[in-house]
Amino acid sequence: MQKNQRLTIKWLVSSGLWLCLLWMSVAQASVVTTGWLSDPHHPPVETRFVLTGQTDSVSGTVAGYLEVRLQPGWKTYWRSPGEGGVAPSINWQDSANIAELDWQWPVPQRYDVLGVETIGYAEDVIFPMTIKTEDFSQPVILLATLSLSSCSTVCVITDYPIDLSFIPSKLTPSEPDMRRYAQALSTVPQASSRAVIESAIWDADQSTLQLVLSNAQGWDKPDLFIDGDSDAVRDSHFSRPDISIAGETLTAQIGVSSWFGQPDLAQQALTVTVTDNAVLSEHSVQVQSGIMSAQTGHGLLVMFGLALLGGLILNIMPCVLPVLGMKLSTVLTAEKQEKRQIRLQFLASAGGIISAFWLIALALVALKLSGQAIGWGIQFQSGAFLAVMVLVTFMFGANMLGLFTISLPSGISTWLGTKGGKGYAGHYAQGMFATFLATPCSAPFLGTAVAFALAGSVGNLAVIFTGLGLGMALPWMAIALFPFMVRWLPKPGAWMGKMKVLFGLMMLATTLWLLTLLAPHWPVWLLWLAGIAGMSLIIWRSVKVFGGKPVGVLGSVFLLISAVVLLTASLTADKWATPLPPEPSWQPLLAADISKQVAQGKTVFVDVTADWCITCKANKVRVLLQQPVYDAIQQPGLVRMQGDWTIPNDAVTAYLQANGRFGVPFNIVYGPGAPQGIALPVIYTSEDVMLAIQQAQGG
Repeated sequence: MQKNQRLTIKWLVSSGLWLCLLWMSVAQASVVTTGWLSDPHHPPVETRFVLTGQTDSVSGTVAGYLEVRLQPGWKTYWRSPGEGGVAPSINWQDSANIAELDWQWPVPQRYDVLGVETIGYAEDVIFPMTIKTEDFSQPVILLATLSLSSCSTVCVITDYPIDLSFIPSKLTPSEPDMRRYAQALSTVPQASSRAVIESAIWDADQSTLQLVLSNAQGWDKPDLFIDGDSDAVRDSHFSRPDISIAGETLTAQIGVSSWFGQPDLAQQALTVTVTDNAVLSEHSVQVQSGIMSAQTGHGLLVMFGLALLGGLILNIMPCVLPVLGMKLSTVLTAEKQEKRQIRLQFLASAGGIISAFWLIALALVALKLSGQAIGWGIQFQSGAFLAVMVLVTFMFGANMLGLFTISLPSGISTWLGTKGGKGYAGHYAQGMFATFLATPCSAPFLGTAVAFALAGSVGNLAVIFTGLGLGMALPWMAIALFPFMVRWLPKPGAWMGKMKVLFGLMMLATTLWLLTLLAPHWPVWLLWLAGIAGMSLIIWRSVKVFGGKPVGVLGSVFLLISAVVLLTASLTADKWATPLPPEPSWQPLLAADISKQVAQGKTVFVDVTADWCITCKANKVRVLLQQPVYDAIQQPGLVRMQGDWTIPNDAVTAYLQANGRFGVPFNIVYGPGAPQGIALPVIYTSEDVMLAIQQAQGG
C-alpha cells in the first residue's frame, strides 16, 4: 500500500513537473508581446510591441514590430516629421543582451493642417523592428521607453514602457504576426536600381535643393521625402517638392528652411525616399553646391527673361563705350536713307550681335564637352584673343580718326553692293565687335542667366545665350521695326566729325588697355615695342594724311592743353578729387582655409577678380577703397582672400563653380554667423558689404 502511495506521489510530481515544463515551453513558443499599452490621460492612442517568433541564429536577429493604433483624426509622425511634430523614438539603453534595435519606416503620407505640412501616419501603422542580439543563445531583456507624439488639433507626447524578456532560440514563429510583419515590411522603401538619382544640387542663394532622377519605366505620380543623419539635415525642413517630368527624367525643386538660421546642405549626405505607382525605393546621395537648372518651361522662360534684361543692360556698360562712335555714326547717317535700307542695316547689326553670342556659346559648349573650365569672359584669359582684339581696336580707332580706310577686295565689295545692299557686312561686323568687347563686363541679371546656362544642358546654354544676344540687339531691332525713330535724333553735321574723332581716341585708349592685359602673356619689352610701333604708325599716317604742319600744330596744342590740365588738376586735386588709399594686402584664395578661419571665430572676405574685368575695377574703386568699407575689411579678426582669374587658374575656377558661379566679379563673406557665406551682388554698394560683414560676424 505504501509502495503504491509512493508511486502515486512520484507520478504526480513527475506529471506536475512535466506539465510545468510544457506550460513554460508553450508560453515561450506563444506570442511574446507587451499587449496593448495606453495612457489613461491620452486614450486616442494605443501601442504594442510584438515579436513574430522569426529569428536568424547566424545574424543573431529577432524580428518584431511596433504597432500604433490611432483614433480617427489623430496621426503620428515619420522619422523626419516635416514642419511640425516630433518623430517617435525608443530609448532602449537599459536593455540587456541587445546590440542594436533597427527601426524600419513604412512610406509616410503628407498632411496639411492650417498651412503647416507634416509627414506621418494615420489610423493603424506597423513599424517593422529587428533586434540584433549580442549573444543569440542567452536571454534577452528589452527594457525601453517609447516616446510617441500624436496630433489632431492639439499635440501630445506620451511615453509607453516596453518590458519584454525572452530566449531567442526558444521562440517559435507566429503565422499571423509574421504575416502582419511581412505586410508592413512591403511598405518600407528599400534600395533599388529602378530609380536613379542623377544629381543633387544645393542652390544657397535660393535655399533650394534640386534633385534630378531617372526611371526607365517612366513616372506616374511620384513623391519624394528627404531626410538625413547630420545635424544640418535634421534641423532643416524640406517643403513639398515641385516636380516636373520629361520622359524618363524627373526634376524636383525643394525649398529648405530652418529654425536655426540659414540652412546649408552643401556636401551633406541625404536619404531620398522615392514613391510612385511602381517605385518604392530609398537612395543615398551627397549634395553638391551649384545653380539650379530649370525644371520646367516656366523656369527656363524666367531665365530667358533675365538674359534679355542682362543683354539690354550691356549696351550701357563701360565695355561697350568704345563702339558708341560707330553706332552713333550709323544712326545719324541713316536719316536720309530709305526705310528698307535702314531696316536691313540695323537688322544686320542685330544679326552680328546675336551671331557673336552664338559663337561664344558654341565655343563654351566645345570647352564643356572636352572637360575644360568654362565661364563668362574666359576668352580674355587668352593671349591670342587679346592680341587680336588689340589689333582690331587699333584698326577701328585709326579708321575713325580718318588715318586709313578699311576696304574689302573689289570682288567682295561688288558682290556686297549687288547682293547684300550697301555696307551690310560692315554693320554685321560692328554688331559682332560690340559683343566681343562687351564680354569683360558683368551686369545685373547677366550673372544669374549665364550661371544658369553654364550649369545646365547644352540646350539651356543655347537658349540663354540667344536671349543675351536678343537683349543686346533690342535697340537696333527697335529701329529696324520703327525706322521713323531715326528722325528724333540730331541732324547730321560738322559736329559728327568731331564726335568721330573723340570716339576714335576712345577706341585707341581701349587698345592701350587691352595691351596692358597682355602683360601676363607677353614680355614687357615686347609690349613696349608694340605700343611704340602703334604710336609711330599713328603719327606717320597723320603726317601722311593731314600733312606735317597741321599734325605738328595739333600735337603741340594737344601737349600744351594736356600739360595745363594736368598741372591745374594736380594743384587743385585736394579741392575736388577723392584720393584713393593704398590697396590693402590680400592673401591668396585657399578654399580649404576658409572653414578653418571661421572655426577660429574670424570673418573671411573673398574677392575673386581679374585685371580684364571692368566691373571688378569699378567695385574696387567705388566701394572697397572707400569708407566705411576700407576700414571694415582691415579690422582685426577679418581675413582678406583674393582669387586672381586674369589667366586660367584651376583652383579659382573650381572655387567659382563650387559656389555656382561662372564669372567675375564674385565676392562672398564668411563668418561664425554665416559659415556657408553671404554672396554679394555683382554690382554692390557699401551698405551691401557692411551688412554682409555684420551678419557674418553674428551681429
